[in-house]
Amino acid sequence: MRRSTPTKGLALAVFAAVTMTLSAQPATAAPPAAAPLAALAAPDISVTNVQAHLTQLNTIATNNGGTRRAGSAGYTASVSYLKTKLQAAGYTVSEQYCSNCTYPGNNLIAEWPQGPADQVVMFGAHLDSVSAGPGINDNGSGSATLLENALVLAEQNPSMTKRVRFAWWNGEEQGLQGSKFYVNSLTATQKGYLKGYYNFDMVGSPNGGYFINRVTSTTAAPLKAYWDSLNLLPEENVEGQGRSDDYSFQQAGIPTSGYAAGASATKTSAQASKWGGTAGAAYDGCYHRSCDTTSNVNATVLNRSADGVAYAIWQLAVGGTPTNDFSVSVSPTSGSVAQGSATTATVATATTAGSAQTVTLTASGAPSGVTVSFSPSSVTSGGSATMTVTASSTATTGTFTITVTGTGSVTRTATYSLTVTGTGGCAGAQVIGNGGFESGTTPWTASSGVITNSASQPARTGSYKAWLDGYGSTHTDTLSQTVTVPAGCATYTLAFYLHIDTAETTTSTAYDKLTVQVGTTTLATYSNLNAASGYMLRSFNVGAYAGQTVTLKFTGTEDVSLQTSFVIDDVTLQAS
Repeated sequence: MRRSTPTKGLALAVFAAVTMTLSAQPATAAPPAAAPLAALAAPDISVTNVQAHLTQLNTIATNNGGTRRAGSAGYTASVSYLKTKLQAAGYTVSEQYCSNCTYPGNNLIAEWPQGPADQVVMFGAHLDSVSAGPGINDNGSGSATLLENALVLAEQNPSMTKRVRFAWWNGEEQGLQGSKFYVNSLTATQKGYLKGYYNFDMVGSPNGGYFINRVTSTTAAPLKAYWDSLNLLPEENVEGQGRSDDYSFQQAGIPTSGYAAGASATKTSAQASKWGGTAGAAYDGCYHRSCDTTSNVNATVLNRSADGVAYAIWQLAVGGTPTNDFSVSVSPTSGSVAQGSATTATVATATTAGSAQTVTLTASGAPSGVTVSFSPSSVTSGGSATMTVTASSTATTGTFTITVTGTGSVTRTATYSLTVTGTGGCAGAQVIGNGGFESGTTPWTASSGVITNSASQPARTGSYKAWLDGYGSTHTDTLSQTVTVPAGCATYTLAFYLHIDTAETTTSTAYDKLTVQVGTTTLATYSNLNAASGYMLRSFNVGAYAGQTVTLKFTGTEDVSLQTSFVIDDVTLQAS
């Protein structure tokens, strides 16, 4: 949880005046109900397994200067640990680079690929710590709780009535930056798919309480129902309001809730009476301190939080025999066609729930003079068809949104952005200006010193090249150019030569990274693991951007030690 400035002095005063009790709360603190809720056969999450993940995160911090702060090697290693586990379990895993975070780094997103893609419940926790400590309760506890729940969901592989997406955020401690970046990256349609976001920040506090965000809301109901079944009498999470990643989603109009066990605020006598622990002491006396290690976690609170998450997942997204459902997607998502010409795209379907079914494909939104056809016109979900867009010689020019509709037992849609241009076919060209960097900096926009003729890193051709990073300390360099991609051509190839030189010795951890983007799409990410002698040609098909004005951007990020240089030369974008 990020610090709330007005409570800083209070937190320190409480810690100085009170001796903390770090053991599990007494079993008599909150007598359990005679029988906890069945939770639709929700599994019992092993707190031992959750603690094992916490041990790994603590070790990662110990091996990286005692911290897992965003932008540090400890944070990168934490992402790698979770990602490896999730990929092995069968999740669709992606890393989203938060370029405007104070410490640029990756959010980790993992989606269980079952259930309808437009009905999503999301569970998130921030993965970063503060620089002062390893952050095991804040917020290894939330991160490990979600990781173990994700692994158990994959292991049981139940039928799904909704899709479950997990997220671990970068830069929460600097102001919820990673989650804000993620929410801002979503389209209005994607935000509409999110039926609820659940946040878990500090769920094992040593003198913990049982707090729920927006405790009386409909969204909170499954979380509250589980703790109510244990006679815990949870309270509103007043201390955490606006201080963790649920706030980013709340501001976007997405329903939110979540568990918390408390941070630097003081446990009252009434709370100690019903929950156990020490009245007059902070919920977590090691909040944002070096003592926030594995010994700073209450196993009882952690266990009840982990099981409550499982109950919520099963209540919200797991069912017996789900209704048959499918999804529709178009690739590429945009294209260009000249008057008198045609272009194609692939329409893919997938069975997301129940059994496969026949899906009939249609399209709407085409301008006058443009026809859209499908071959075949119907598929069995899981199959694909070729969409052909044909423009007559008098077709209306401009950019239009084509809606592709799949109709079966339900109706699902996808969109395709179509640009219709005048006759004349392909005006083939190489559209990158000063791709060899020999003519100064124009038309590039670059960080200071990136375009250089320094002999320390030779150019591939000529004297100049773009040299990103290579400082051996926390650093970010950018290089970008905005170009207009001509329409009506058969091929579009972005190419550049890249040399990566590094002092890193690891063979498994990507400490320093170069991200290549066109528009908002990341084409590739390279790292110190891709280091090699000499320049290597990298090329990409960018036909999806025909007829558009887009920005090509290179972003290099370097961690706290051991340099990695990303040297780029001879950049071209050839349409022909």
